[in-house]
Amino acid sequence: MLPTAKIGPYTLPNPLIVAPMAGVTDRPFRLLCRRMGAGLAVSEMVIADSKLWHTRKSRTRMNHQGEPEPRSVQIAGGDPDMLANAARQNAEFGAQIIDINMGCPAKKVCNKAAGSALMKDEKLVQEILEAVVNAVDIPVTLKMRTGWDRDNRNAKTIAKMAEDAGIQALAVHGRTRADKYLGDAEYDTIAEVKASVGIPVFANGDITTPEKARHVLAYTGADGLLIGRGAQGRPWIFREIMHFLETGEHLAAPPLTEVEQILQEHLAELHSFYGEKMGVRIARKHVGWYLQTHDESKQFRSRFNGIEDPLEQKDSIAQYFARLRNGEVFAA
Repeated sequence: MLPTAKIGPYTLPNPLIVAPMAGVTDRPFRLLCRRMGAGLAVSEMVIADSKLWHTRKSRTRMNHQGEPEPRSVQIAGGDPDMLANAARQNAEFGAQIIDINMGCPAKKVCNKAAGSALMKDEKLVQEILEAVVNAVDIPVTLKMRTGWDRDNRNAKTIAKMAEDAGIQALAVHGRTRADKYLGDAEYDTIAEVKASVGIPVFANGDITTPEKARHVLAYTGADGLLIGRGAQGRPWIFREIMHFLETGEHLAAPPLTEVEQILQEHLAELHSFYGEKMGVRIARKHVGWYLQTHDESKQFRSRFNGIEDPLEQKDSIAQYFARLRNGEVFAA
């Protein structure tokens, strides 16, 4: 029986959540993943310092027009008052869930005492949790790692702290900050966190197949799963996992015609959302992810990355898939 995923007053359609990823989980990607079966999609992290919100990057990250409820916005920073203010303002802008980032291992985030670097300072963690929860009347969630390094796995301590502060749900990535994305995620710590608190706990890390999803849910007892890199170029992974969890059988892989349609629609959304110049640039990484199992020599991607016109991008993809369907191997 599938777990029921709840965050505060919200019961999610299913227990599969798109993990927040900077530079990836923008509005076009979130909407696409929801359409492909995700129960919730969390925004890219918004920096807590509101003085920086005038930038193009922040404006696009805070755009949630047309998104289904509940809308979850992740905030990142290391100052309790600044984070509390960011939570209040994002709630005013339409956020229905605020997620605190204590999971990002990136140097540029950790060097500013934010992201997973915060786990090193439990007193500051306490102050941040209390400040943000007290600042808003909507649910606040926390995303974290298992600890700072393998000798300092303090996720269980911070989880209890979070529950006491009024955090409504936790997401735990099965690696320490020092691990970054290296090696394999471990799920023992997530299971310990789940057993130690009464609020929902979501497992994150290396969930790339339906079998892995079922294993992690069973092994950790988690209330749901966060899926990040496994959805890059494969937004249909959510419907594949749900089908497997519900029936025990594999859903057929999407045919090339559907993959092309999904990709073309994604391209159109990126061009529209960011404008032609920026949309063309951002589309390149997504196309690379979509085609990584087809264009193994990367010849097509190398050529695609030189295209500057949105219509030419779309035509190029159409031609590529036509050749794929004809059994041809791309040659430059």
